[in-house]
Amino acid sequence: MEHAWKLSIDEAAVLENTSLSAGLSGVEVQKRREQFGPNQLQEKKGHSALAIFFEQFHDLIIWILIAAALVSGFLKEWVDALAIIAIVILNAILGFIQEYRAEKSLAALKKLSSPTTKVIRDNQHAIIASGELVPGDLIELEAGDHVPADSRIVWLTSNFSTQEASLTGESNPVLKTAHALSKEKDVPLADRANMVYMGTSVASGKARAIVIATGMRTELGRIAGLIQGISNEATPLQKKLEEFGKWIVYLCFVLVGLVFLLEWLRGGKIMEVFLTAVSLAVAAIPEGLPAVVTIALALGVQRMVKRHALIRRLPSVETLGCTTVICTDKTGTLTKNEMTVQAVFADGRVFKVTGIGYQPEGEFVPEGIPVSPGQQQVLVKTLRCAVLCNGAQLTQDDTGFKIIGDPTEASLLVAAAKAGVRKKGLEEEFEFIDELPFDSERKKMTVIRKGTGGVIAFTKGAPDILLDDCAYIEENGFTRPITDEDKNKILKTNTEFADSALRVLAFAYRNLEGAPPAQYDAKSIESGLIFTGLMAMIDPPRPEVKEAISLCRKAGIKTVMITGDHKNTAVAVAKELGFFTADSFAFSGEELDALSDDELSARIEMIPVYARVSPEHKLRIVKAWRKKGHIVAMTGDGVNDAPAVKEADIGVAMGITGTDVTKEVSDMVVTDDNFASIVSAVEEGRGIYDNIKKFVHYLLSCNTGEILTMFTASLIGIP
Repeated sequence: MEHAWKLSIDEAAVLENTSLSAGLSGVEVQKRREQFGPNQLQEKKGHSALAIFFEQFHDLIIWILIAAALVSGFLKEWVDALAIIAIVILNAILGFIQEYRAEKSLAALKKLSSPTTKVIRDNQHAIIASGELVPGDLIELEAGDHVPADSRIVWLTSNFSTQEASLTGESNPVLKTAHALSKEKDVPLADRANMVYMGTSVASGKARAIVIATGMRTELGRIAGLIQGISNEATPLQKKLEEFGKWIVYLCFVLVGLVFLLEWLRGGKIMEVFLTAVSLAVAAIPEGLPAVVTIALALGVQRMVKRHALIRRLPSVETLGCTTVICTDKTGTLTKNEMTVQAVFADGRVFKVTGIGYQPEGEFVPEGIPVSPGQQQVLVKTLRCAVLCNGAQLTQDDTGFKIIGDPTEASLLVAAAKAGVRKKGLEEEFEFIDELPFDSERKKMTVIRKGTGGVIAFTKGAPDILLDDCAYIEENGFTRPITDEDKNKILKTNTEFADSALRVLAFAYRNLEGAPPAQYDAKSIESGLIFTGLMAMIDPPRPEVKEAISLCRKAGIKTVMITGDHKNTAVAVAKELGFFTADSFAFSGEELDALSDDELSARIEMIPVYARVSPEHKLRIVKAWRKKGHIVAMTGDGVNDAPAVKEADIGVAMGITGTDVTKEVSDMVVTDDNFASIVSAVEEGRGIYDNIKKFVHYLLSCNTGEILTMFTASLIGIP
């Protein structure tokens, strides 16, 4: 059903002919299964081992060598014939081994699973295989679940959110609603807050939804169809070898003709003259070229594996060496995909927080000099509020620190842990009583706990909203009434953080009188609060990426960021990494739609950042760069990246966060999801390309000498 997000809950139920309480009947399910088929994406059959082997013989120069071997055999030059055949077979075996290994390695990267879904049918709750879902099914979702099909939300808890990075590129969880959206205008996929989509997952809360589309009719299926509409193209190396093969064929025909004519004019016998000319043509063919090219590529591939790059097709190695533009995602590739608190505003001062990622190591630096957090009472109170009003967990295992729950909330726990404020100890000290979950209207969340000093409400939320509910402020360890001057200073600091693309949360608390939980409500609890501070966070750039981008710039390679995140965030990261300058432009998907193809082509060199884009936008950007004559590498992890990854000259998939669909259409898989590894692969590719050029020059010089000797002998009449 198109535009289900425009419909009310009742309208959606009527159009899908389903019950909001009982779901579908068994009979109706069977009918719809026959009508719509299984809830699965149609995948192309993988290449068999035999098919991969025979693909190694598709190059023109290989067929020329086979023809040369046949001629040599006809002339009874068995040593030459066997040598050429051996080279052809060796070349095929080397190519086959590499590509077959890559397929096997790729299979090892996949996380195969058969997810199940909680569904209501005939007024009964059941757990079924997701592939058995049909449109109209009533499904239930909760934190940790994978969304099995495109569905319209009909009921949800106030904190229900989904992680849609694989589909939209949005790095933060998206808070959902059950209300109908605007019927007057189209709403981008990333902003359809009353829908959940196949391929995404639930970050928090619970919900019930009506299945709207299954299988290839989902957004995921639409992207799969887009991928299938893109044909595979030959790599620059394959094109050059094809041209080289044709040139050799033309040269051979000319030589054969000239030698035949000269020898015949000198009175030679037709058969002898013909055999001499053909022998010369065979000698002109550089039979070692395919083997050397394949060996050079295969050795390069082995070196790339050590640098976290898995090549799926041998010719792609050389394509990397020719790359002039790298279009890359932001989240997880340029950045760590680990939200990190970078600053805390408390007690009238801004404390810079060092250290990135989920490793709880760092310092609090107010004015260039690190301080002991324990001596900063208001700072500690802010951190305690952040920990006690928090649903995430920070855990540690043999591989390091990991999070459970919302990445933003987890970043608060990490920042607090850097100051020695740990969740486990605080939760033992402050017993949980009740929670007022975050929702999009209040823009706040409150947790009520009981400690030795009584019952306390800990609140966090949007700074401008939370400030209106604050009557007091913490300063120098004391509480005093908050003034307009205080609020202006806080809001100014919030604006400065936001201008740096930092996500900001405000924190406050309130001592309660110990009323029973039944009387706790947002209106009475979230008022008269005591403001403690602000915390600002961002998904930080990987430390090694800045140097990698600098190397790209020196090598004449342009870096372009294409992300689903907001423009301000994308620009801030691009500026920090050094590829967004004073004369650069950033375009959103909406602004991109306003440009014609000619206008985009004219301006594309000046646009290093694209934000809030769709799969069609990414495809259009890649095509525009290629139309300008550039060799484009496109990185991606989500399904929304797959069409552009396939369209690019070299498609690069992420090995850790990448979806199976993106890996299948890629030419290369980066096993550590790091932009620096892509740059290393490009560097390796350029070295391989240079080696191949040197060897071609060497072969041509050897064969040219042989040809000129024979041709000159024929020309002046020497036997």
